[in-house]
Amino acid sequence: MSVRAGSLVVVGTGIKAIAHVTREAQHRLERADKVLHVLADPVTIRWVTELNASAESLETLYETGRPRSETYRAMVERTLGWVRRGAAVCLALYGHAGVFAAPGHEAVRQARSEGYQAEMLPAVSAEDCLFADLGMDPATAGCQSYEATDFLLRPKRFDVSVPLILWQVGIIGELGYQVEYDRGGSGC
Repeated sequence: MSVRAGSLVVVGTGIKAIAHVTREAQHRLERADKVLHVLADPVTIRWVTELNASAESLETLYETGRPRSETYRAMVERTLGWVRRGAAVCLALYGHAGVFAAPGHEAVRQARSEGYQAEMLPAVSAEDCLFADLGMDPATAGCQSYEATDFLLRPKRFDVSVPLILWQVGIIGELGYQVEYDRGGSGC
Protein backbone atom coordinates (compact mmCIF):
# COMPACT_ATOMS: atom_id res chain seq x y z
CA MET A 1 0.00 0.00 0.00
CA SER A 2 1.35 3.42 -0.92
CA VAL A 3 1.43 6.26 1.59
CA ARG A 4 -1.19 8.91 0.88
CA ALA A 5 -0.74 12.67 1.14
CA GLY A 6 -1.54 13.86 4.62
CA SER A 7 0.07 12.68 7.83
CA LEU A 8 -0.49 12.56 11.55
CA VAL A 9 1.78 12.87 14.53
CA VAL A 10 0.36 12.65 18.05
CA VAL A 11 2.41 14.38 20.73
CA GLY A 12 2.12 14.78 24.46
CA THR A 13 2.84 18.07 26.17
CA GLY A 14 3.82 16.49 29.48
CA ILE A 15 2.42 17.24 32.90
CA LYS A 16 4.20 20.52 33.72
CA ALA A 17 3.19 23.48 31.58
CA ILE A 18 5.60 23.76 28.64
CA ALA A 19 8.58 22.46 30.69
CA HIS A 20 7.92 18.83 29.72
CA VAL A 21 7.49 19.34 25.97
CA THR A 22 10.23 17.53 24.07
CA ARG A 23 12.16 19.30 21.35
CA GLU A 24 10.79 16.83 18.83
CA ALA A 25 7.20 17.56 19.89
CA GLN A 26 7.85 21.31 19.68
CA HIS A 27 9.33 20.90 16.20
CA ARG A 28 6.25 18.95 15.03
CA LEU A 29 3.90 21.52 16.54
CA GLU A 30 5.72 24.34 14.74
CA ARG A 31 5.82 22.57 11.36
CA ALA A 32 2.28 21.16 11.20
CA ASP A 33 -0.25 22.44 8.68
CA LYS A 34 -2.92 21.96 11.35
CA VAL A 35 -2.60 21.58 15.12
CA LEU A 36 -5.48 20.14 17.11
CA HIS A 37 -5.25 19.89 20.87
CA VAL A 38 -6.75 18.76 24.16
CA LEU A 39 -4.60 20.50 26.76
CA ALA A 40 -4.80 21.02 30.50
CA ASP A 41 -3.70 24.54 31.20
CA PRO A 42 -4.01 28.00 29.66
CA VAL A 43 -0.24 28.55 29.59
CA THR A 44 0.34 25.55 27.33
CA ILE A 45 -2.68 26.41 25.18
CA ARG A 46 -1.35 29.94 24.65
CA TRP A 47 2.15 28.62 23.92
CA VAL A 48 0.88 26.09 21.35
CA THR A 49 -1.21 28.79 19.67
CA GLU A 50 1.83 31.07 19.49
CA LEU A 51 3.90 28.23 17.97
CA ASN A 52 1.29 27.54 15.31
CA ALA A 53 -1.57 29.86 14.43
CA SER A 54 -3.62 26.95 13.05
CA ALA A 55 -4.04 25.53 16.58
CA GLU A 56 -7.61 24.55 17.44
CA SER A 57 -8.96 23.08 20.67
CA LEU A 58 -11.01 19.89 20.60
CA GLU A 59 -12.40 20.68 24.07
CA THR A 60 -15.54 22.02 22.37
CA LEU A 61 -16.49 18.43 21.53
CA TYR A 62 -17.14 17.64 25.20
CA GLU A 63 -20.78 17.90 26.27
CA THR A 64 -22.18 17.28 29.72
CA GLY A 65 -23.64 13.78 29.90
CA ARG A 66 -22.22 12.71 26.53
CA PRO A 67 -20.32 9.43 26.82
CA ARG A 68 -16.58 9.97 26.61
CA SER A 69 -16.41 7.27 23.92
CA GLU A 70 -18.61 9.42 21.63
CA THR A 71 -16.48 12.49 22.31
CA TYR A 72 -13.32 10.52 21.54
CA ARG A 73 -14.80 9.28 18.25
CA ALA A 74 -15.61 12.89 17.32
CA MET A 75 -12.03 13.94 18.16
CA VAL A 76 -10.62 11.18 15.97
CA GLU A 77 -12.97 12.07 13.12
CA ARG A 78 -12.11 15.78 13.30
CA THR A 79 -8.39 14.90 13.31
CA LEU A 80 -8.64 12.46 10.41
CA GLY A 81 -10.76 14.93 8.44
CA TRP A 82 -7.72 17.21 8.25
CA VAL A 83 -5.39 14.30 7.40
CA ARG A 84 -7.74 13.18 4.61
CA ARG A 85 -7.59 16.69 3.14
CA GLY A 86 -3.82 16.21 2.78
CA ALA A 87 -2.67 18.22 5.80
CA ALA A 88 0.28 17.39 8.02
CA VAL A 89 -1.61 17.23 11.33
CA CYS A 90 -0.24 17.38 14.85
CA LEU A 91 -2.60 16.25 17.61
CA ALA A 92 -1.34 17.51 20.98
CA LEU A 93 -2.62 15.90 24.16
CA TYR A 94 -1.93 16.70 27.80
CA GLY A 95 0.60 14.41 29.48
CA HIS A 96 1.73 11.44 27.43
CA ALA A 97 -0.29 11.15 24.24
CA GLY A 98 -0.73 7.42 24.73
CA VAL A 99 -1.56 7.26 28.45
CA PHE A 100 -5.26 7.66 29.33
CA ALA A 101 -5.72 9.26 25.95
CA ALA A 102 -7.71 6.91 23.73
CA PRO A 103 -8.15 9.43 20.87
CA GLY A 104 -4.41 9.46 20.18
CA HIS A 105 -4.15 5.70 19.79
CA GLU A 106 -7.31 5.45 17.72
CA ALA A 107 -6.35 8.32 15.41
CA VAL A 108 -2.97 6.68 14.70
CA ARG A 109 -4.59 3.28 14.16
CA GLN A 110 -7.22 4.61 11.75
CA ALA A 111 -4.80 6.85 9.85
CA ARG A 112 -2.44 3.93 9.27
CA SER A 113 -5.30 1.65 8.23
CA GLU A 114 -6.28 4.26 5.61
CA GLY A 115 -2.72 4.41 4.25
CA TYR A 116 -1.50 7.61 5.90
CA GLN A 117 1.78 8.06 7.69
CA ALA A 118 1.03 8.26 11.42
CA GLU A 119 3.08 8.09 14.58
CA MET A 120 2.95 8.86 18.29
CA LEU A 121 5.88 10.48 20.06
CA PRO A 122 6.74 9.71 23.71
CA ALA A 123 6.26 12.32 26.41
CA VAL A 124 6.37 12.80 30.18
CA SER A 125 3.41 11.08 31.85
CA ALA A 126 1.85 11.43 35.29
CA GLU A 127 3.45 8.11 36.20
CA ASP A 128 6.89 9.47 35.31
CA CYS A 129 6.24 12.43 37.62
CA LEU A 130 4.95 10.14 40.37
CA PHE A 131 8.14 8.05 40.32
CA ALA A 132 10.25 11.21 40.49
CA ASP A 133 8.13 12.92 43.17
CA LEU A 134 8.02 9.86 45.44
CA GLY A 135 11.60 8.81 44.72
CA MET A 136 10.26 5.40 43.71
CA ASP A 137 12.02 3.08 41.31
CA PRO A 138 9.65 0.45 39.87
CA ALA A 139 12.69 -1.78 39.28
CA THR A 140 13.04 -2.24 43.05
CA ALA A 141 9.72 -3.91 43.91
CA GLY A 142 7.78 -3.64 40.68
CA CYS A 143 4.65 -1.61 40.15
CA GLN A 144 1.03 -2.34 39.32
CA SER A 145 -0.98 0.31 37.53
CA TYR A 146 -4.71 0.25 36.72
CA GLU A 147 -7.51 2.61 35.82
CA ALA A 148 -9.78 2.70 38.89
CA THR A 149 -13.14 1.97 37.23
CA ASP A 150 -11.69 -0.91 35.23
CA PHE A 151 -10.04 -2.25 38.39
CA LEU A 152 -13.45 -2.47 40.06
CA LEU A 153 -15.45 -3.67 37.05
CA ARG A 154 -12.95 -6.34 36.01
CA PRO A 155 -11.25 -7.49 39.20
CA LYS A 156 -7.52 -8.06 38.80
CA ARG A 157 -5.14 -10.38 40.55
CA PHE A 158 -2.66 -8.13 42.25
CA ASP A 159 0.22 -8.65 44.60
CA VAL A 160 -0.29 -6.81 47.90
CA SER A 161 3.48 -6.63 48.41
CA VAL A 162 3.96 -4.53 45.25
CA PRO A 163 3.02 -0.84 44.97
CA LEU A 164 -0.40 -0.38 43.35
CA ILE A 165 -1.36 2.77 41.44
CA LEU A 166 -5.05 3.39 40.73
CA TRP A 167 -5.65 6.14 38.20
CA GLN A 168 -8.62 8.47 37.83
CA VAL A 169 -10.07 7.66 41.25
CA GLY A 170 -11.78 11.07 41.32
CA ILE A 171 -14.07 10.06 38.44
CA ILE A 172 -14.50 6.39 39.33
CA GLY A 173 -17.52 4.92 37.58
CA GLU A 174 -18.10 8.05 35.47
CA LEU A 175 -18.37 7.07 31.82
CA GLY A 176 -19.67 10.41 30.54
CA TYR A 177 -18.24 13.91 30.66
CA GLN A 178 -19.32 16.09 33.57
CA VAL A 179 -18.38 19.77 33.84
CA GLU A 180 -17.80 19.43 37.60
CA TYR A 181 -15.06 16.85 36.90
CA ASP A 182 -13.28 19.02 34.35
CA ARG A 183 -10.03 20.28 35.83
CA GLY A 184 -9.62 22.60 32.87
CA GLY A 185 -7.72 19.75 31.35
CA SER A 186 -7.70 16.97 28.86
CA GLY A 187 -10.56 14.79 29.96
CA CYS A 188 -9.02 12.21 27.66
